[in-house]
Amino acid sequence: MITSSETEEAIFTHSGTLGEENCTSVTEFLLLGLADAPELTVFFFLVFFLIYGITALGFLGMMALIQVSSQLHTPMYFFLSHLSFVDFCYSTIIVPKMLSNILNRDKAISFLGRMVQFYLFCTCVVTEVFLLAVMAYDHFVAICNPLLYTLTMSWHLCMELVSCCYLCGMVCSLIHLCLALEIPSYRSNVINHFFCDLPPLLLLACSDVSINELLLYILATFSEMTTIVIIVTSYMLILIIILRMHSAEGRHKAFSTCASHLTAILVFHGTILFIYCRPSSGNSVETDNVATVFYTIVIPMLNPFIYSLRNKDVIEALRKVVSSQIFS
Repeated sequence: MITSSETEEAIFTHSGTLGEENCTSVTEFLLLGLADAPELTVFFFLVFFLIYGITALGFLGMMALIQVSSQLHTPMYFFLSHLSFVDFCYSTIIVPKMLSNILNRDKAISFLGRMVQFYLFCTCVVTEVFLLAVMAYDHFVAICNPLLYTLTMSWHLCMELVSCCYLCGMVCSLIHLCLALEIPSYRSNVINHFFCDLPPLLLLACSDVSINELLLYILATFSEMTTIVIIVTSYMLILIIILRMHSAEGRHKAFSTCASHLTAILVFHGTILFIYCRPSSGNSVETDNVATVFYTIVIPMLNPFIYSLRNKDVIEALRKVVSSQIFS
């Protein structure tokens, strides 16, 4: 990790003007990483390299299984394939650069690279927020109106819903990016984070960023509350239908279908609400860094396992594919 002497050299010197810091425009930023502990460098590198490798294998395996298994060619797994893709994307946006910074003394990222990383990351996260809500609605239709499921969730509608998710992600990210580009100067180019997120950058701004912070809070809260209302409403209606089922097997299948999705929702939305949907004054940098590691690196690794190990359709499809390969 970056040493204290390097940090001191990177931070701009005081201007000598009473009550003002030496604020200037920057061409690059330095990412401190997770900890100033050189003895943990190899440990951190191996852990995050292993996590990223598992994430990549989980994504490729899930995508391949959905592609080759005809029984998974349904709207539910169409949405899951896009969720896996988004998970893999924002993990790829962050982890390779993070691994490079762990090993290298030069932890700089250009101003353009910083803005590109933030925009792509924000797009993927917001897209996932809305994708999880769309998947909740899909589960509602599948369980509450199974006879009309394929008619209601047509491929045309599925494409429109997924497109809207990506569009929401790009628009929200573009708003934050445009406001961030308006920041004229910074008091330091050292970011106390392991990737280019928005809150740590705003802490370094010399100008008034209250509008940036307010919009970050409003857009994050609006996205979260809107999608949570859709999710809660869908699952309340699903629960009512399940409780009315006379068949124990039917209830078990319905619960099995929803369990993996609810697990992913609770883990992902919990960390998003903790980091972004509260006033910035309540943020602890170290606590937020740990929480961010969880939802940017750990959750993308866990999602393929959550959806496969707790889903009978996926397990059955995997068994058939493996059996066909062994006995072919």
